[in-house]
Amino acid sequence: MSLRTLLELCLLLGPGALCLVPVWRLPKPHVIDVEALSAKRTLLVSWLANRTSLLGATCELQIGRTENRTIVFSANITVCSLGKKVWTWTSDLPLECVDHSVRMRYLYNQTVPSPWSNWKNNSGAQPADKTKMFPFQQVLREGDRAMFCCVPPRGVPITGMTLNDRKYPLIHVTAAVRAISVENLTIPTTLIKAVALGCIESGQRKLSVWNYVSFPPQKPRNLSCVTSDLTTVTCSWDPGRRRDPYDRNEQTHTLHVQNSDLSPVVCQQSWCSFQAVPHLEEYNISVVVKDLLGEETESYRFSIRDRVAPVVKWHNLFPGVATANLSWTIRGNLTVHSLLCQVTADPSSSRSSRSSSSSSSSSSELSCDAFGGICKVTLTRLSPSCRYSVRVRCSAVGRLWGPWTQAAAFQTYPAVTLDVWRRINQLSDLHSRQLTLLWTPRVSGSAPDLTIRGYVVEVSREDTKRSLWRDGGETQAEFSIGSGRYDVTIRAVVRAGPNVSAHITVPQRQDGGGEIPPVWKRLHGAAAAAFNLSWGHLETATCGYTVEWCIPGDRDPCALQWVKVPAGTNMLSLPAGNFKAGCRFTFIIYGCTESGHRLLEIQTGYTQELQSVEAPNLGTFTSDSSSVTLEWHYNEDDEAHPAFITGYLVTVQEVQQNTLTDLLNVSVSDPRRKSVTVDGLQPNRDYVLSVSALTRQGPGLATSITIRTRPSYSAHLVKILTPVLLLLFCALLLWPRRNVVKTRLVGIFAYPAGMNVRAPDLDSVLQEMVKRLQSEEVEECRECHIEILDTGALLEATSEADALTRLAPGSSRPEEPPPTQVPIQVDYCPQSAPLPLQAPPASH
Repeated sequence: MSLRTLLELCLLLGPGALCLVPVWRLPKPHVIDVEALSAKRTLLVSWLANRTSLLGATCELQIGRTENRTIVFSANITVCSLGKKVWTWTSDLPLECVDHSVRMRYLYNQTVPSPWSNWKNNSGAQPADKTKMFPFQQVLREGDRAMFCCVPPRGVPITGMTLNDRKYPLIHVTAAVRAISVENLTIPTTLIKAVALGCIESGQRKLSVWNYVSFPPQKPRNLSCVTSDLTTVTCSWDPGRRRDPYDRNEQTHTLHVQNSDLSPVVCQQSWCSFQAVPHLEEYNISVVVKDLLGEETESYRFSIRDRVAPVVKWHNLFPGVATANLSWTIRGNLTVHSLLCQVTADPSSSRSSRSSSSSSSSSSELSCDAFGGICKVTLTRLSPSCRYSVRVRCSAVGRLWGPWTQAAAFQTYPAVTLDVWRRINQLSDLHSRQLTLLWTPRVSGSAPDLTIRGYVVEVSREDTKRSLWRDGGETQAEFSIGSGRYDVTIRAVVRAGPNVSAHITVPQRQDGGGEIPPVWKRLHGAAAAAFNLSWGHLETATCGYTVEWCIPGDRDPCALQWVKVPAGTNMLSLPAGNFKAGCRFTFIIYGCTESGHRLLEIQTGYTQELQSVEAPNLGTFTSDSSSVTLEWHYNEDDEAHPAFITGYLVTVQEVQQNTLTDLLNVSVSDPRRKSVTVDGLQPNRDYVLSVSALTRQGPGLATSITIRTRPSYSAHLVKILTPVLLLLFCALLLWPRRNVVKTRLVGIFAYPAGMNVRAPDLDSVLQEMVKRLQSEEVEECRECHIEILDTGALLEATSEADALTRLAPGSSRPEEPPPTQVPIQVDYCPQSAPLPLQAPPASH
């Protein structure tokens, strides 16, 4: 029977007829799960509705607490559709304190109920040996009413509870569980934003637990987005109430671009940046703030073309006397073509001169069409000697102004300035110095009628001060000072204007090696014939550098010049028009420190070196048959030279038949070496030696000298001694056979057969032959032949006396040698002088 039929019968028959009609009953619901979110004290109840007959029905849920399931909450919920349903319930008491149970039933027309489902239980804490307290280390909301409980082990009574050492009335939740209720929680003022919960067992205080108190997230306010280059978008907002650094309720900020696939961007507390989406003009973003106590969201829509705010970067700032030239650039590569900028210059509260009190602020607005280039503006009607603070901002097509730049401070120049320098000369007394002060006044072009009456020069040290007056046309003053530190002030007294002063410090004399020796450098002129100076950076040079040099003059031996270089710059270019080619200039570089100027480097050089250097002065020389050693004198460090001396060139020429023949060149690379030895010369010859100084441009003028080498006596001695030594050598070799040789010689010089020659004549013949051999020259004696005739057994068997006997008077000729005897010829050594022969003694 349909439900409608049942209702009609009930209406017709009345209430009593229901007992006569079978009652249609709704199905019994089934609770699938009860999940507890302890941190939020929330139960998630889920069930399944799968019958179409439940359409339009409602359900009634009940929450029971403790084992007795005391109903603490009941509510009716409309069942909207079929499927799985989830319902949440938040408890005022922490879920860990006791058990919580859930049941439900269906209601049709709120009169026909279904049976109750079974209870679904969520158990509380059940400590075994130690009392537990809840909530435990959780973040509680500021201003809320909070309940705290103590869950003891079985048999342990809870007699009291405290919060921050303050007792509260106990609430009996169960027979053992006790709780307290605290209204309007506040954030503690201590460093740690936490409250201490304590449980007292049997009158004794137990350990406490901590819980933190914080406030929920706040919706971002004044959310807006800008871009400076159409590439990066920066969004900012007012986060509202600021959190304490020790707040344990951590917050997260996330930006979502709703109309793009861009991933969520993690943000800072009050701003966030993200990359622009290509080809996307309109943006729909949202900023989500989350923490443990909740979540807040703020949305914003914008067109990126309308949110361009250019960012200005300073380029240069050049102040003048009554004007200032400013220039800046725009960061990024914007595609817009017009730019509107605002510039404002406000005078600072502290001014360098009382006369600047009448200065006023200056501002201007200009258009800049050179995007990506430099925008320039000139501020006018400024006051001299006044400090100003200038700022600038720009707008793209006037839609949105970019941020103001950081204020840049500058000071306008005074109408008159003094450039002061000094020169210090050490006197013979080690404790006395001569101080020469020099200054140059410079009058601004905007004040041509300004007249300087004079100068007041003051030199002070500790409590002593000396001063003197110099007229307006004078620019120099001298003082005798000691070895200590002095402060010098030069004040220009200006007619119809403020006085202008300049200050310089004279450092203390460094004794005992305290002063670091300066660095020496050589300079060579550049292609433009200018001096390009550079020096090492000095960390303590907080007030810049000073470069000093002298210009030779007709009257004064030296006109002192100097240039001040600002701090942070260690380079200086001096044009060639102020210097003369071939003239050496010395530049002395000082570093300006708090204690005075410190000598750093000394650099010397020429704008252009010349070749025509003077010739050296020749000194002594020594020579032998094959070499010459020459010395000369030259001052290579003389500043009068038109170039640096890099060495010397020695040229050697040989004199042959009244003509000079180039022989060789000898280079000396050390300019301090002034002697050279030339080897490989011929004896007894004339040579011309020339010496000239070398520069980077080549050799200069030369000085010459003619030197003749000595004869070589050793060659003649060798010619004479050689044949003598050879004869001696041959004599030594023949000495052991002297008897044989003598006998053979006798046979050689014997008279032919048939001649009647007396024996004593042989001695004279031998002596005459020796004389002839001694008179022969070495060159004339090409070869010498000595023939020794073997006379046979007769000469060998007989002695010298026997041979002479055969030649006795009365003998017609000597005996003929046997026919078997053959003469033997022996050759002598060529190119040798003969050894003298000793004649045999005459026989009687």
